Amino acid sequence: MAERPHNVLGGPLELCSALPLTGFYRTGCCDTGPEDVGNHTVCVCVTAEFLAFSRARGNDLSTPMPMFGFPGLQPGDRWCLCAERWAEALAAGVAPPVRLEATNRRALEVLDLDDLKRHALDPA
Repeated sequence: MAERPHNVLGGPLELCSALPLTGFYRTGCCDTGPEDVGNHTVCVCVTAEFLAFSRARGNDLSTPMPMFGFPGLQPGDRWCLCAERWAEALAAGVAPPVRLEATNRRALEVLDLDDLKRHALDPA
């Protein structure tokens, strides 16, 4: 049996979003594995500023793509974001808020826990 994933605080990884359904594996959790080269491990609450930033960086998350079952994100939606993209958004001053309990500990391979805590939805 595979080990249950943990969050950045050391507890069990919690659900990020079921509507829209998120996660690399579309489980609602920011699970990751060898196929996930983008490290989709950071559970965020997207903002209009972040969505505009992501679109400008070539990753349009707001336009629906029904052929892929993707409804498009609206400000306030939760989404499992690539750790590198969150780092880029942090450097640009538009990092979206993070749900620590739903952010996979593998995000710490790229990000600093203190940065994540400073942007937490619910401070730990």
